[in-house]
Amino acid sequence: MARVKRAQIRKVRRKRVMTRAKGFFQQRGKTYRQAHQAVLKAEAYAFRGRKERKRHFRRLWIVRINAALRPHGMSYSVFIHGLNQAGIPLNRKVLADLALNDAAAFGSIVGQAKSALA
Repeated sequence: MARVKRAQIRKVRRKRVMTRAKGFFQQRGKTYRQAHQAVLKAEAYAFRGRKERKRHFRRLWIVRINAALRPHGMSYSVFIHGLNQAGIPLNRKVLADLALNDAAAFGSIVGQAKSALA
C-alpha cells in the first residue's frame, strides 16, 4: 500500500487559514496556531452578527414607526393592532420607510388603522 504524503494539502489548508487571518493583530495574523483559533472565533462572531443585524434593524424600524405615530396620538402597539384589524399587510420595514420619507401616505395608513379600531 502506498504511503500518504500530506505536504501539499497541508500547505493549502494553512495558506487558506493564513489568508483569512491577514490583517489580524500581532501573532494572530502571523502564526498558524493562533491564526486558526482567531479565524474560527471570527467566523463565529460573523455568524452571530448576521442574526443580530436583523434584530437591530427590526428595533430601529419599530422606534421610527413609534416616533412617527406620537403626533397622531397613537402608540406603536395600538397601531399594529389596528393594522391587523384593517387587514393591511405592510411590514415594519415598509412602514418605517413611509414614516420617514412620505408622511402623507403614512398618515392615511394611520387613519385606516384608527377607523378599524373604532
